[in-house]
Amino acid sequence: MEKTDVLVIGGSAAGIVAATTAKSFYADKSVMLIRKETQVLVPCGIPYIFGTLESSDQGLVPDAALSNAGVTLKIAEAISIDPENKTCKTSDGTAIGFEKLVLATGSTPVKPAWLKGADLENVYTIPKDKEYLDNLKVSLDGFKKVVVIGGGFIGVEMADELKKSGKDVTLVEMMPHVLSLAFDAELALKAEEILEARGVTLKTGSGIREINGSQKVTGITLNNDETLETDAVILSVGYRPNSVLAEKAGLKINDMGFIRVNEYMRTENPDIFAVGDCAEKHSFITRTVKPIMLASTSGAEARIAAMNLFKLSTVRLFGGTIAIFCTAIGDHAFGAAGVTENLAKERGFDILTATFEGIDRHPGTLPDTQKQIVKLVVSRESGILLGGEVMGGKSAGELINMIGFVIQNRMTVDALLTSQIGTHPLLTAPPTAYPLIKAAEMIAKKRRH
Repeated sequence: MEKTDVLVIGGSAAGIVAATTAKSFYADKSVMLIRKETQVLVPCGIPYIFGTLESSDQGLVPDAALSNAGVTLKIAEAISIDPENKTCKTSDGTAIGFEKLVLATGSTPVKPAWLKGADLENVYTIPKDKEYLDNLKVSLDGFKKVVVIGGGFIGVEMADELKKSGKDVTLVEMMPHVLSLAFDAELALKAEEILEARGVTLKTGSGIREINGSQKVTGITLNNDETLETDAVILSVGYRPNSVLAEKAGLKINDMGFIRVNEYMRTENPDIFAVGDCAEKHSFITRTVKPIMLASTSGAEARIAAMNLFKLSTVRLFGGTIAIFCTAIGDHAFGAAGVTENLAKERGFDILTATFEGIDRHPGTLPDTQKQIVKLVVSRESGILLGGEVMGGKSAGELINMIGFVIQNRMTVDALLTSQIGTHPLLTAPPTAYPLIKAAEMIAKKRRH
């Protein structure tokens, strides 16, 4: 039987971060990572295999990240865990003994059981599976019309990337707007305008009823009875956590199928942790259980679990997901963190909001200058920032990270107004009209009245 001090099951973002952080904080401990995939893709880079990148080989996570950190890599599938005897059995017949275990088993794309025609030929999902995606890319090269079902981040990115290759692409979303779980209507509408300007046909406000065809897909029917012809359908309607391994080992699973963990990312078994898409999450703001699956959240959870493996720290814990999203549609970037205005109201918060539109460079005559729009959602009583949304150029990605820090540290509008920021004409918005500060200023005025 092989032995290791720390065993990590799962080789995507959460598993990699958990393994390398464990080795960094506990250098004297042996760390092994098991994964069933021969090669691992950058998960958030998957849509770009179908347009921007020439092949999936350009989207791989190098194994050097593990070997350089001193982590042992084993390619095999974990098939069972014995928590009492602290062993894991793998598909190649090996038994591995461990002292601490981190489950980072990820998630699998959903094919709704109720959806008629979901099993027809040329109906696809987007798994984190290089071989599947390589075959999908080859198949799509032979199609002219493609329908993408689901207007979340992956659906939007897939639709935009497929359009780059000259296809007739239609994006179907049952909600009134794309990206509506992350953005309020004012920014979601701007995303839709950009997508349509780039040639993507949008069908929002009516979900799919069924996929048509006898053997191969020939089209789809929407809930409003509209029919669309297509050569292929890509389902991007969510992912389910891979928690079967944990459940069979006797670990508790919540109603959504996620492995239950506490703020240290530890299960009820003190020697077993769970991180990433398979692990339970709570909203940082509303405290409700959330089905959020983000690589950024996974990385934070993995670091926290790894740091607490052998010694719990009350200052190193996971206080809930802030759900920091960002994406790009052409040259336009969008970011969101915390709660939207709609969700805040739905949950019963008394809020104030403000939106400021400025520019992301200064002066505005500089090449490639873009509008920068910042919307803030703030508690009326305390002035604490609850959410933020951003649209702009590439700097929007880092700006939404800054807003995430503000939310996590429960900063107020007044704290933002007294913050010192660095600016440069080629890199940032102007110091005289920095959109984040100006939006905060607008809310401060509202709070005085």
